[in-house]
Amino acid sequence: MDRMELQQLRYVVAVAETGGFTRAAERCLVVQSALSHQIAKLEKELGARLFERNSRRVRLTAAGEAFLPAARQALAATERAQAEVAAVTGEVRGTLSIGAIATITAVDVPSLMRSYHDRYPQVTMKLIHGNSDTLVRHVRDGRLDLGLLGVPPSFRADTAAGLDTRTLAVDRHVAFVAPDHPLAAPGAGPVPLERIAGEPFVDFPAGLAARAQAEEAFAAAGLRRTVEFEANDLTFIAGLVRCGLGITLLPSRLAPRLHGLAAVELQDGPVREERLAWNGQRRSPAAAAFLSAITTTDAVT
Repeated sequence: MDRMELQQLRYVVAVAETGGFTRAAERCLVVQSALSHQIAKLEKELGARLFERNSRRVRLTAAGEAFLPAARQALAATERAQAEVAAVTGEVRGTLSIGAIATITAVDVPSLMRSYHDRYPQVTMKLIHGNSDTLVRHVRDGRLDLGLLGVPPSFRADTAAGLDTRTLAVDRHVAFVAPDHPLAAPGAGPVPLERIAGEPFVDFPAGLAARAQAEEAFAAAGLRRTVEFEANDLTFIAGLVRCGLGITLLPSRLAPRLHGLAAVELQDGPVREERLAWNGQRRSPAAAAFLSAITTTDAVT
């Protein structure tokens, strides 16, 4: 039996993540025929097809779904080994993958990445935006080194199976309303949750950590509310509120970004914690250096 090659693993991961052989070949800087040949060779060695192919799309088979996490882990372990050797000589290099929620306020992510790049130019950095739930999964399975999350105080690292977390900021939610809303009148707040429970709400989709803070606060008060509009995008949520279609509860620190909305203080409003999360069992030298850098920023509170 031929020995499995790391390049074959890279090709499998690339096809799975891009959804096609052409895009995967472009990412890996090889011609498609070479990539296809190596994956076919690997499938023959494994005795199973990893991908189902048709004219419209490529998707993982059951064998491919089982193989992909192990392939990612093998590639990550190889990169960590190379980085660890380099670290012994005082050089930090490798890849640093960071995930951040779009509403992060405790850290100026672009500025932090700029200063990190200046100090560690041999590290290739990647940044993605996503919701906290997705970022937690990706940190857990090794697709991300670090995640900048927004979670309710009830979030526990043990629920994320092995993640370490550090709290960067704690903020209380306020109600954001249209400028002509009755609650926007001077002196209207702070208002109890009971007073706004009957309002139509605009919020993130159900089940996400971004919405959990509000859900937990209303449940604790024995109140029910109606979310009439759901959106994943903060700008879109703000637009719906600005048009008078509902109100929304968001951390007070977001006020500078929500132009044209009035912020109303709440009694016993929801609380959000911004946390940095990482997998303590897979911390690379590049991730360790970022953790050290973020502890020295003035943005951390």
